[in-house]
Amino acid sequence: MEESWMLWLLSLVMLVGSYLAGYLPLVMNLSEDKLQLVSVLGAGLLVGTALAVIIPEGVRALFSGANAGDSHDSHNDLHSLIGISLVLGFVFMLLVDQCSAKRSGGKERSVTATLGLVVHAAADGVALGAAATTSQADVEVIVFLAIMLHKAPAAFGLVSFLLHEGVDKKRIGRHLLVFSLSAPCLALITYFGIGKEGKETLSNVNATGLAMLFSAGTFLYVATVHVLPELMARGSSSYSHLPTTEGAPPPSSGLKFKELVALVIGSFLPALITTGHHH
Repeated sequence: MEESWMLWLLSLVMLVGSYLAGYLPLVMNLSEDKLQLVSVLGAGLLVGTALAVIIPEGVRALFSGANAGDSHDSHNDLHSLIGISLVLGFVFMLLVDQCSAKRSGGKERSVTATLGLVVHAAADGVALGAAATTSQADVEVIVFLAIMLHKAPAAFGLVSFLLHEGVDKKRIGRHLLVFSLSAPCLALITYFGIGKEGKETLSNVNATGLAMLFSAGTFLYVATVHVLPELMARGSSSYSHLPTTEGAPPPSSGLKFKELVALVIGSFLPALITTGHHH
């Protein structure tokens, strides 16, 4: 009961927090430099959370169920499932990305941008819901923080992009609401889908582990294919990371020293926070 109460609270905070962060560009102009720094920190947290928190916890959930049967063959099967789940999460985001880009034909970029972010936010929700079923509050909170620290800049960036594309404010509000709702809704669906009676059984522990590993794959895709390349290629203009049609190479200004420090800190932070707190 405590777990579900905490998840409801975190889901509500996530909904309100991402909506407010997205609403900011509609009412004020924040420094591009500060937004860039927060985005870099968020990218580091994505990578660090996937590698140091979600993957180990997903593996722990898989094997804690298998230990009940303690069969050597079942352990071998689980080893192969770890890699498959990670790759599935990565490939799922890749396919969604490519399909949404081709479907819009580059014309309706506002829909493509929103769809890509909504699907990823939904996968974030799966990660939070799966983390809640592990009954480890520190894991749930670090996954929540990692999601919020990139969800807030993502919401801000989405609305900034939609304003730049000339979308009217009412429509932007609808896009933002769908984006803000996606993670909390999927978190609750995942938790109650996996976490009802009998969640201690092997099949349900496996479902928790597989959901976490799948979401780790989506985290890694977004961090390595979208966030980091765009941040590294971003020059003085907010949208200089978009590819040019003349075949000229994109600007490769790279990260400033303070941004590199923020990226490294963000990558190690999840591991440092959860060290020594596993049971």
